[in-house]
Amino acid sequence: MKNYHTHTFRCKHAVGEVDDYVQAAAARGLSVLGFADHTALPDNRWLFMRMSRAELPGYVRAMEEAQRSCSELVILKGMECEWAPEYHGFFQDVLLGQYALDYLVLGSHFFPHGGEWLSSHLDVYDAERLSAYTKHLIKSMQSGLFAFVAHPDLYGLTYMEWDENAAAAARDILSAAKELNLPLEINGNGLMSRVVETAQGSRTAYPWLPFWELAAEYGVSVVVNSDAHRPSLVDQGLREGLRIAETLGLPLADLDHLEGVEHV
Repeated sequence: MKNYHTHTFRCKHAVGEVDDYVQAAAARGLSVLGFADHTALPDNRWLFMRMSRAELPGYVRAMEEAQRSCSELVILKGMECEWAPEYHGFFQDVLLGQYALDYLVLGSHFFPHGGEWLSSHLDVYDAERLSAYTKHLIKSMQSGLFAFVAHPDLYGLTYMEWDENAAAAARDILSAAKELNLPLEINGNGLMSRVVETAQGSRTAYPWLPFWELAAEYGVSVVVNSDAHRPSLVDQGLREGLRIAETLGLPLADLDHLEGVEHV
């Protein structure tokens, strides 16, 4: 099994250092472990859920030391990023360039609306905000910086009902993913721990099954990751997510090229 979405203590809502996850992954028979902690930003924005710019060298150093010392599995260096035009150069020149990260993950935890940045976890509760979330996510996808999109259906946390607006948002995201040939993630953390109560009953917030049923119509490729926030969860949801993909006939993305990828 492979997992390309792993966090460390640096994001302030996870525990464990790189080596702790490497040991857990090796013990559970994973063949690839990719780290994608919440990126440092040049202006140290949103520090309550990410490392500071000063912590970036230590994060990269920990991953590189693990790469040198571990022969049991492939270890990849990545970051989970919120895209904005002002950060594009930093992602391209510093993260992919200077630090030679193997890949970046698009994780759209915030989106612009009404002159401010809103939370994708808390604030997507009406059609207007869902539209703003969707438009920003697609614009971020079009940046060309990312290897895949983490939890594209994150809006299921606060947009409670699957209605015409939820379906339209899904179709727009899926159309963009198909056009860009950009894989979408079935998220193991959400699958195993994010349950919401709605008028339509209890459901997993994300992955939101109707979203992925639509995905099968578009033929988008998917990647299944644990989104682990503690070493013991390094393989959470991987088997279950793979079963969803198999049941719906969703093709798995081939990310083998990420090892030693050349960045433009």
